[in-house]
Amino acid sequence: MPFDWRALSGPVLTAATAVVAFLVDRTLVAVPNPAPLFVCIVAFAASLSGTASGLTSAVIAVVSSALFFLNQRATPGYDMSDLARMLLLAITAAGTAVMTGHLRQKWIDAFASQRRHHATAERLRAALDQVDIGIVLLDADTRAEFINRAFRHYFSLPDEKADSRPPFIALMYHGRDTGAFELPEDELSHFIAQRTEMMRSGDSTPINIKLTDGEVLRFSCTALPDGGRMLSYTPVTDLVRHTDDPAGADYYRSLRGGGGDRDLARHLRAAE
Repeated sequence: MPFDWRALSGPVLTAATAVVAFLVDRTLVAVPNPAPLFVCIVAFAASLSGTASGLTSAVIAVVSSALFFLNQRATPGYDMSDLARMLLLAITAAGTAVMTGHLRQKWIDAFASQRRHHATAERLRAALDQVDIGIVLLDADTRAEFINRAFRHYFSLPDEKADSRPPFIALMYHGRDTGAFELPEDELSHFIAQRTEMMRSGDSTPINIKLTDGEVLRFSCTALPDGGRMLSYTPVTDLVRHTDDPAGADYYRSLRGGGGDRDLARHLRAAE
């Protein structure tokens, strides 16, 4: 069984304080009532090891005070003031031990819960870094709290810039400055303004974004309960494949251009 020095430290410190008070009182000078010091030690014991250690220290403190009061009297026994002070010490010390131990347990539980949430967040972060869908999480001020590896790859975003919590508009300007978007230069400003407005309004309408390297990403914005946004960039380039039936090429190309459900329904009716 391992030695628990935390559980013993409070009672040992209480007993040591009582012994020192007795020795000083009998050999050097008169010592005032050490009850306030005992209460402080009880609080220390309960905060260090919990309620049990605090209550043990409280018992030692009350017994020590009883002996201390007896030692200070010229005649044996206690008067009503001594009993009242010991009762007050017992109530105060016990209450201090219980309350401090309870607060300590709440702090430990909160810390454990925070560690679990942190571990879950780290696992989720690692999982999102493995998918080929670009993910960006924005806070209520539209600053990026998380940018996964896929997004960094699609838009050649350096790690130091991604980790600096850039605002969404800075990410759009980065794509413009690196020539990531397959758009004429005179249309880029309108494109950025439109994407920014969609993000701010929480518009979840999917939009296809063509990149200069041939990739096609389907952009979607999801409004979060805390006012933030989750942006997803799903690769849809493989919707047009060389092995597809040439008769359906127009349909697949329409998906790349955002043709949507009407083209899909028309293609299915033609197939029937």
